[in-house]
Amino acid sequence: MNIETNIQDFAANARHYLIHTDGACRGNPGPGGWGAVLQLKEGDLVIKEREIFGSDLPKATNNRMELTAALCALRKLREKNIPVTVRSDSKYLVDGMSEWMQSWKRQGWRTGSGKGRPVLNQDLWEMLDAQSQFFRLISWQWVRGHDGDLLNERCDRLANQAIDKALRSVTAT
Repeated sequence: MNIETNIQDFAANARHYLIHTDGACRGNPGPGGWGAVLQLKEGDLVIKEREIFGSDLPKATNNRMELTAALCALRKLREKNIPVTVRSDSKYLVDGMSEWMQSWKRQGWRTGSGKGRPVLNQDLWEMLDAQSQFFRLISWQWVRGHDGDLLNERCDRLANQAIDKALRSVTAT
């Protein structure tokens, strides 16, 4: 049984966080935004829910927005001793946190066998790694984007609203 199964079994009956995240970019690079829905749950019952979002102008990348969404969401969680599941449509985020992180660190933040290129977005990866260490159990799940997952679609809307809001404030000044 892997840690993913343990967290899902535990979360089915106990208090846990479920976070959905998404990033968006208009052009790549270009104006970017991110959104997240944070849920504190007791079994299947949502006890508390909060939306957060933000933007980065003018030269964000989609990958940076995906990482930023997860980082900002984790920073908002108050209870550190309960399981956390982060759901994202970004394989870059999910695979980075669940599969690649340890080898990147072991190889001096380089891809491949340590002789490859520097890992892109190292600053955000290091912050995500540090932030995730505060939690007793954390899992990363990939969901197919734009495929009917209501919370993923909601995060996409938040990310795009963040871009719109930032662009309006720039043109108003």
